[in-house]
Amino acid sequence: MGSRYIGIQWHKVLMLQGEDRHAWEVIWEGPLGTVAVIGIATKDAPLQCHGYVALLGSDDQSWGWNLVDNHLLHNGDAQGNYPLLNNAPKYQVGERIRVILDCDDNTLSFEKNYEFLGVAFRGLPDKKLYPTVSAVYGNTEVSMVYLGPPLDG
Repeated sequence: MGSRYIGIQWHKVLMLQGEDRHAWEVIWEGPLGTVAVIGIATKDAPLQCHGYVALLGSDDQSWGWNLVDNHLLHNGDAQGNYPLLNNAPKYQVGERIRVILDCDDNTLSFEKNYEFLGVAFRGLPDKKLYPTVSAVYGNTEVSMVYLGPPLDG
């Protein structure tokens, strides 16, 4: 019998066509478990399912980075490794991840400990998008803090 996989969406709508850029910080403060995904989703993305599966990125309404195996997820498939580095280090609990949503270029990028990791997703839809995290480990804690427009440089 599988456990329930939960996704949490922030109530703040971030992407409206031509609405600039947004950044928020995610800190995973407990064990990652087998799936720990951060990213964005539309209001139509599922927020629950049964079993230990990657919910965020499981359909065409969500995009995520699985911190456990460094895979990008969208439309139910792994979209490749991220970041695009040889032997990219795995996420360590407590590291700061900054998520950057560029609504002008329709891209999603990430920073880890203030190092830019590159664009993860391009061609995002002109829809309302929500910061989203998902996990399978029941006793984990995740903090998200909205930062406003990202600082360049």
